Amino acid sequence: MSAPVTVGDVLDLGKLAEWLNGAGLGSGQIDEPVVLTGGTQNVLIRFQFAGRNLVLRRPPLRPRPTSNALILREATVLKALAGTSVPHATLVAACDDDSILGGAVFYLMEAVDGFNPAEELPDAVNDYETRERISMEATDALGAIGALDYLDIGLDGFGKPEGFLERQVGRWVGERDNYLGLAGYDGVPLPGFEAVRDHLAANVPPTFRVGLMHGDYHLGNLLLDHQSAEVRAVLDWEMSTIGDPLMDLGRYIAMWPDEHEVIIDTGAIWQAGRLPSPDRLIERYVQKSGTEIGHLQWYIVMGCFKLGIILEGTYARSCAGLAPKHVGDLLHDTSVRLFERASRLIGTGP
Repeated sequence: MSAPVTVGDVLDLGKLAEWLNGAGLGSGQIDEPVVLTGGTQNVLIRFQFAGRNLVLRRPPLRPRPTSNALILREATVLKALAGTSVPHATLVAACDDDSILGGAVFYLMEAVDGFNPAEELPDAVNDYETRERISMEATDALGAIGALDYLDIGLDGFGKPEGFLERQVGRWVGERDNYLGLAGYDGVPLPGFEAVRDHLAANVPPTFRVGLMHGDYHLGNLLLDHQSAEVRAVLDWEMSTIGDPLMDLGRYIAMWPDEHEVIIDTGAIWQAGRLPSPDRLIERYVQKSGTEIGHLQWYIVMGCFKLGIILEGTYARSCAGLAPKHVGDLLHDTSVRLFERASRLIGTGP
């Protein structure tokens, strides 16, 4: 296992304080900085400055070529979400000058108190009734994203919706092919890869309603109120774009346990016991978003395909020594289960 990241590894407190002062965010020094745990990619530092509790988000120490651009895209979305019904952390400022943190851009947001249900379930919310409420609240937040008019919130030009669905199979096959050049990665195809790929390419929905996509929506990217279990903030918008919001729903359901299989078996809420059925979540989403869903199976299979490839990327990077090996192994196992589910849904698996 790699050594944990420290505050000194990722920022110079004096230089950051100088920037904060110059940006008109107050004066003084940074107090009580701490690296927040959770997640496998970007780095979060919580600290106090000028009487405010802030969180800084920056790329990892070993960034990808697109890491800085993705951080700034997140900041753009958080700014656009101000005043909407989507729970989110309030954007304070963004910095596109990568010299402040030695090669990394960053943004600042107001700290949100809450718990991540994939990391912990406080005793006060650990029963089926509350797990059901968490599931419905999480689905409501996803539906709220799907119901947004992206033009009204100033995100025109944030993505390329024309031909969006037609591009998806090639986009993610290309992503998977990029892993093949990583040293130590054997590149053995995930189970049913070709059959799932071909099924998706042959059955692309002919139309869709254009909207904001989170891109990686799941319970681990939420903060919930400690007492009510209401969603306080949807986190990690780095994969957001303008496209088909039903892609988010498909990814969300792709991970959800059903009567056939459990995709993820680690994490607090997944280990705590029974959860509502996927059908209940889909019904709730329709109610919240006002969106009728056609081609539902395609979206779920695409969710399995896309997420399986994304997780396999961390495994490939771990084989090359660019990510922790235990994390890569865990995510590879999840990728295999996702492709097994996709194969079952299209009728080529058990």
